[in-house]
Amino acid sequence: MGKWKAVLPIMVAIVIALVGSLLTYKWAREQAIPKQPTLVESEATPIAVAAVDLAWGTQLTSDKVKLVPYLKNSLPPGHFSSLSALENRVAVLPVKQDEPILESRLAPVSMATGGVSAVIKAGHRALAVKGDNVLGLSGLIRPGNRVDILVSYEDQLHQKEVTKVVLENILVLATGSEVTEKDGGKTQPVDVYTLEVTPEDGEKLALIATQGKLHFALRNAMDTDTILTKGATMSEALASFRSGHVVQGATKSAPVRKGLSVETIRGTKVSKEDFSNDPTHRAEKEK
Repeated sequence: MGKWKAVLPIMVAIVIALVGSLLTYKWAREQAIPKQPTLVESEATPIAVAAVDLAWGTQLTSDKVKLVPYLKNSLPPGHFSSLSALENRVAVLPVKQDEPILESRLAPVSMATGGVSAVIKAGHRALAVKGDNVLGLSGLIRPGNRVDILVSYEDQLHQKEVTKVVLENILVLATGSEVTEKDGGKTQPVDVYTLEVTPEDGEKLALIATQGKLHFALRNAMDTDTILTKGATMSEALASFRSGHVVQGATKSAPVRKGLSVETIRGTKVSKEDFSNDPTHRAEKEK
């Protein structure tokens, strides 16, 4: 009995030490694992985002928007907390799927009609011209791009072909295709490009589209400089990189390329002839 009285306190102390160690280990492990905040703890707020990719001019409906929880401290300015506030609103800028829909990307509330008319700036007009894959750079020209417009036509007064830049930095509002009927009842697709122009530029565009052949030159979106050109004729184009041709912007004409030379030996006489257009290189004879 005396023996158990001596061992029992030791066993109790060991059990207490083990239990304490386990509790301490468990507490330390919980502290090391970061706690994930819940929606309630983070105080999330639902805001409206795009359910699908929205092109500019799209009229918003219930199937195109949805609510997604956002942290209160990360809410973007101009957001919407209800879908009813977006009913029939029109997007004037593209919105990607799951991207918040903001007031700055929408047309005024008074505009309840979607389409191209919703994105035309005040004082401008939308004008469509027909083209093809060459005019549209094989599909590289998309809505939102900016282009320069060139026209090639025959100058009846001076009897020569002329190509000239007539409009610069023109916004492309829409691209599409329509089916037209050719001779014989056959149909073919024709590309149509809708451009945003001022009334004055619209008059020019309508005229050159009927009187000449249009060409589009795609611009860098950040390039807003206006370049003045004098136009190009066939004779000027063919004169490019020709011997003696003065390059625009150069201070002197291009150097004359030396032609071939032939050296002839007749007995003790040696003659050399240079087949060059340069008058300084003519036939010379040496003894």
